[in-house]
Amino acid sequence: MDEVARAIAEPRRRDILELVRERELSAGEISASFEVTRPAVSQHLTVLKDAGLLTERRDGARRLYRARPDGLAELRGFLDRFWSDRLERLKYAAELEQQRRNKRAKRRDTDGGRGRDKDRRRA
Repeated sequence: MDEVARAIAEPRRRDILELVRERELSAGEISASFEVTRPAVSQHLTVLKDAGLLTERRDGARRLYRARPDGLAELRGFLDRFWSDRLERLKYAAELEQQRRNKRAKRRDTDGGRGRDKDRRRA
């Protein structure tokens, strides 16, 4: 997971992943999308491949790259645990607020709409 996190920490590598998310591209096609040297892009591709985020397929002399979403599974699982906890807390808070509103509405309904507002005006 640490290797994946380090690999995607670099913005250009995230851009490369976006490029090859839906389709295979050659190293040359990927390089053409950036204003850096081919060797620099090649280094980024190696880091992404070593982290398990890219697949590489040879087609003659060309190397074709495609994103490997499963490579993010462990990191995603780690992050999802935090997200799930926060969602549970948000759900709990929303349910408490709804209970409070329901109690207030019930009080208004049972006292014929007179409620506390009328009592406050008398004071």
